Amino acid sequence: MGIPSLAAMLATALIAIAVLAASGDNAIFMPGLLEGAWLTVRIAVVGCGLAVITATAAALCRLYGPAPLRWLAVTYVEFFRGTSALVQLFWLFFVLPDFGIFMEPFTVAVLGLGLNVGAYGAEVVRGGIQGVQRGQWEATTALNMTRWQALRRIILPQAFVAMIPPWGNLFIELLKSTALVSLITMSDLTFKARTLNDFSMQTIPIFTLALLMYLVLSLTITIGMRWLERKSLRGMVRGRGR
Repeated sequence: MGIPSLAAMLATALIAIAVLAASGDNAIFMPGLLEGAWLTVRIAVVGCGLAVITATAAALCRLYGPAPLRWLAVTYVEFFRGTSALVQLFWLFFVLPDFGIFMEPFTVAVLGLGLNVGAYGAEVVRGGIQGVQRGQWEATTALNMTRWQALRRIILPQAFVAMIPPWGNLFIELLKSTALVSLITMSDLTFKARTLNDFSMQTIPIFTLALLMYLVLSLTITIGMRWLERKSLRGMVRGRGR
């Protein structure tokens, strides 16, 4: 599905939210839901940034680091992929204080979700780097580049294009996983929807609005990643044509 079709879906979802909010007394739910959605966006954005950083570091350590760093990277990836994201959040929020380590709920949410998604992202980065043609490495050797110069100037820019679609999926998964932070006392979109429902018992409009808000956020991510992918591909074509 292309960007115009996705944009049409996004516009339709926004119109549906506006129509539903204007129906009956549903407008009273919007301030609380929007407040929760804003917290969800903040967690998702910061968590995605942490995921990209940790994924890149883990992949590079696993591919090119000394043995202790390779072992550490593998342990990180397998641990966070092999355990529940919810339990990880609980452990950071409820267990660490027993060891004298206290963190704000927002910090716990970002760390838990960012590290969890970063473990999956590490395999995306590793696969992207290994997917670059061997001839590109040979060309960098002929140009007398060091390994890190080759990675920064040649390999990673090419691998980046292949990484964009799977990273888009991971960003959406992280966005949806933010619903878990409602269980560590955070008033995200899911928490606000549940609270409003408990108070008013207007289940259908409240959770329909929340559902549409999640759809709007995920479509925004998808459109942004599709645009980035197209721009990167055009850049590569222009670079090869020179």
